[in-house]
Amino acid sequence: MTRSERIADQLDWYWQRRLQPRLHGLTDEEYFWEPVPGCWSIRPHGTSTAPMSAGSGEWTMDFASPDPEPAPVTTIAWRLAHIIVSCLAYRVAWHFGGREVDYQTFPYAGTADEALKQLDEMYGRWNAGVRKLSDADLDNPPVAGPERLPLEVTVLHVNRELIHHGAEISLLRDLYRWQDGAALRR
Repeated sequence: MTRSERIADQLDWYWQRRLQPRLHGLTDEEYFWEPVPGCWSIRPHGTSTAPMSAGSGEWTMDFASPDPEPAPVTTIAWRLAHIIVSCLAYRVAWHFGGREVDYQTFPYAGTADEALKQLDEMYGRWNAGVRKLSDADLDNPPVAGPERLPLEVTVLHVNRELIHHGAEISLLRDLYRWQDGAALRR
Protein backbone atom coordinates (compact mmCIF):
# COMPACT_ATOMS: atom_id res chain seq x y z
CA MET A 1 0.00 0.00 0.00
CA THR A 2 1.35 3.44 -0.89
CA ARG A 3 1.62 6.33 1.53
CA SER A 4 -1.19 8.20 -0.24
CA GLU A 5 -3.42 5.11 -0.02
CA ARG A 6 -2.78 4.87 3.73
CA ILE A 7 -3.65 8.54 4.18
CA ALA A 8 -6.79 8.16 2.03
CA ASP A 9 -7.77 5.02 3.95
CA GLN A 10 -7.62 6.95 7.25
CA LEU A 11 -10.35 9.30 6.07
CA ASP A 12 -12.23 6.66 4.11
CA TRP A 13 -12.56 4.47 7.23
CA TYR A 14 -14.16 7.41 9.06
CA TRP A 15 -16.28 8.26 6.02
CA GLN A 16 -17.63 4.73 5.48
CA ARG A 17 -18.02 3.62 9.11
CA ARG A 18 -18.84 6.82 10.97
CA LEU A 19 -20.02 9.78 8.91
CA GLN A 20 -22.08 8.23 6.10
CA PRO A 21 -24.13 6.07 8.49
CA ARG A 22 -24.81 9.18 10.61
CA LEU A 23 -26.02 11.09 7.54
CA HIS A 24 -28.40 8.35 6.39
CA GLY A 25 -32.01 9.53 6.49
CA LEU A 26 -31.18 13.21 7.01
CA THR A 27 -34.41 15.16 6.59
CA ASP A 28 -34.87 18.70 5.36
CA GLU A 29 -36.24 19.60 8.79
CA GLU A 30 -32.98 18.44 10.44
CA TYR A 31 -30.89 20.00 7.67
CA PHE A 32 -32.31 23.46 8.40
CA TRP A 33 -32.94 23.04 12.17
CA GLU A 34 -31.69 25.99 14.22
CA PRO A 35 -30.97 24.85 17.79
CA VAL A 36 -30.51 28.44 19.03
CA PRO A 37 -31.51 31.89 17.79
CA GLY A 38 -29.10 33.58 15.40
CA CYS A 39 -27.76 30.43 13.71
CA TRP A 40 -26.02 30.70 10.38
CA SER A 41 -27.53 28.49 7.73
CA ILE A 42 -28.29 28.08 4.05
CA ARG A 43 -31.29 30.28 3.23
CA PRO A 44 -33.47 31.24 0.28
CA HIS A 45 -31.79 34.02 -1.70
CA GLY A 46 -32.49 37.43 -0.17
CA THR A 47 -33.60 36.18 3.27
CA SER A 48 -30.30 36.10 5.19
CA THR A 49 -29.99 38.16 8.36
CA ALA A 50 -26.23 37.52 8.58
CA PRO A 51 -23.83 40.36 7.77
CA MET A 52 -23.15 38.74 4.37
CA SER A 53 -24.41 35.90 2.21
CA ALA A 54 -22.96 34.06 -0.76
CA GLY A 55 -24.23 31.78 -3.48
CA SER A 56 -25.29 31.84 -7.09
CA GLY A 57 -28.60 30.06 -7.01
CA GLU A 58 -31.84 30.10 -5.11
CA TRP A 59 -29.99 29.39 -1.84
CA THR A 60 -27.21 31.35 -0.12
CA MET A 61 -24.83 30.71 2.76
CA ASP A 62 -24.67 33.06 5.76
CA PHE A 63 -21.24 34.42 6.70
CA ALA A 64 -19.24 37.48 7.75
CA SER A 65 -15.75 38.73 7.11
CA PRO A 66 -13.99 38.82 9.43
CA ASP A 67 -15.60 36.02 11.41
CA PRO A 68 -17.48 37.35 14.44
CA GLU A 69 -16.34 36.57 17.97
CA PRO A 70 -17.86 34.40 19.20
CA ALA A 71 -18.73 32.57 16.02
CA PRO A 72 -22.44 31.81 15.62
CA VAL A 73 -23.80 28.31 15.94
CA THR A 74 -24.31 26.81 12.49
CA THR A 75 -26.91 24.43 11.13
CA ILE A 76 -26.28 21.07 9.52
CA ALA A 77 -26.98 22.80 6.18
CA TRP A 78 -24.23 25.34 6.84
CA ARG A 79 -21.75 22.69 8.04
CA LEU A 80 -22.36 20.49 4.99
CA ALA A 81 -21.90 23.49 2.68
CA HIS A 82 -18.64 24.34 4.45
CA ILE A 83 -17.33 20.79 3.98
CA ILE A 84 -18.47 20.61 0.35
CA VAL A 85 -17.04 23.95 -0.75
CA SER A 86 -14.28 25.08 1.62
CA CYS A 87 -12.84 21.72 2.61
CA LEU A 88 -13.28 19.69 -0.58
CA ALA A 89 -14.31 21.55 -3.75
CA TYR A 90 -11.63 24.23 -3.59
CA ARG A 91 -8.92 21.65 -3.11
CA VAL A 92 -10.30 19.24 -5.71
CA ALA A 93 -10.08 22.11 -8.21
CA TRP A 94 -6.61 23.20 -7.12
CA HIS A 95 -4.96 19.79 -6.86
CA PHE A 96 -6.91 17.33 -8.99
CA GLY A 97 -8.23 19.32 -11.94
CA GLY A 98 -11.80 19.79 -10.83
CA ARG A 99 -13.89 22.74 -11.96
CA GLU A 100 -13.03 26.04 -10.29
CA VAL A 101 -15.21 26.76 -7.28
CA ASP A 102 -15.94 30.02 -5.51
CA TYR A 103 -18.02 30.16 -2.33
CA GLN A 104 -19.57 33.40 -3.61
CA THR A 105 -20.98 31.71 -6.73
CA PHE A 106 -21.48 28.11 -5.59
CA PRO A 107 -25.05 26.76 -6.04
CA TYR A 108 -25.81 25.79 -2.42
CA ALA A 109 -28.24 22.94 -1.80
CA GLY A 110 -31.79 23.74 -0.76
CA THR A 111 -32.51 20.18 0.41
CA ALA A 112 -30.72 17.60 2.51
CA ASP A 113 -30.74 15.10 -0.38
CA GLU A 114 -29.15 17.61 -2.75
CA ALA A 115 -26.47 18.50 -0.19
CA LEU A 116 -25.65 14.83 0.42
CA LYS A 117 -25.27 14.30 -3.34
CA GLN A 118 -22.90 17.28 -3.54
CA LEU A 119 -20.97 15.91 -0.57
CA ASP A 120 -20.68 12.41 -2.03
CA GLU A 121 -19.50 13.82 -5.37
CA MET A 122 -16.82 16.06 -3.84
CA TYR A 123 -15.66 13.41 -1.38
CA GLY A 124 -15.38 10.85 -4.20
CA ARG A 125 -13.26 13.23 -6.28
CA TRP A 126 -11.09 14.13 -3.30
CA ASN A 127 -10.51 10.52 -2.25
CA ALA A 128 -9.72 9.39 -5.81
CA GLY A 129 -7.26 12.26 -6.23
CA VAL A 130 -5.48 11.58 -2.96
CA ARG A 131 -5.10 7.88 -3.80
CA LYS A 132 -3.24 8.76 -7.03
CA LEU A 133 -0.63 10.97 -5.36
CA SER A 134 2.96 9.80 -5.40
CA ASP A 135 5.35 10.18 -2.48
CA ALA A 136 6.99 13.05 -4.40
CA ASP A 137 3.59 14.74 -4.80
CA LEU A 138 2.99 14.45 -1.06
CA ASP A 139 6.46 15.75 -0.16
CA ASN A 140 6.30 18.90 -2.30
CA PRO A 141 4.13 22.02 -2.27
CA PRO A 142 1.23 21.80 -4.69
CA VAL A 143 1.55 23.27 -8.16
CA ALA A 144 -1.79 25.14 -7.93
CA GLY A 145 -3.74 26.88 -5.18
CA PRO A 146 -2.58 29.17 -2.38
CA GLU A 147 -1.20 26.44 -0.10
CA ARG A 148 2.62 26.32 -0.05
CA LEU A 149 3.33 23.56 2.48
CA PRO A 150 3.92 19.98 1.34
CA LEU A 151 0.72 18.55 -0.13
CA GLU A 152 0.67 15.88 2.59
CA VAL A 153 0.03 18.66 5.14
CA THR A 154 -3.00 19.79 3.14
CA VAL A 155 -4.34 16.25 2.79
CA LEU A 156 -4.01 15.60 6.52
CA HIS A 157 -5.64 18.97 7.24
CA VAL A 158 -8.63 18.03 5.06
CA ASN A 159 -8.87 14.71 6.93
CA ARG A 160 -9.00 16.58 10.25
CA GLU A 161 -11.54 19.09 8.91
CA LEU A 162 -13.90 16.38 7.66
CA ILE A 163 -13.66 14.42 10.90
CA HIS A 164 -14.14 17.58 12.99
CA HIS A 165 -17.11 18.94 11.04
CA GLY A 166 -18.61 15.49 10.62
CA ALA A 167 -18.61 15.13 14.40
CA GLU A 168 -20.36 18.51 14.71
CA ILE A 169 -23.04 17.38 12.25
CA SER A 170 -23.46 14.12 14.15
CA LEU A 171 -23.89 16.03 17.42
CA LEU A 172 -26.48 18.34 15.83
CA ARG A 173 -28.42 15.27 14.67
CA ASP A 174 -28.30 13.86 18.21
CA LEU A 175 -29.51 17.15 19.69
CA TYR A 176 -32.31 17.34 17.11
CA ARG A 177 -33.48 13.81 17.96
CA TRP A 178 -33.36 14.43 21.69
CA GLN A 179 -34.85 17.92 21.81
CA ASP A 180 -37.54 18.11 24.44
CA GLY A 181 -37.02 14.39 25.19
CA ALA A 182 -38.56 13.40 21.84
CA ALA A 183 -36.29 10.38 21.42
CA LEU A 184 -37.51 8.97 24.75
CA ARG A 185 -41.11 8.95 23.50
CA ARG A 186 -40.33 6.87 20.40
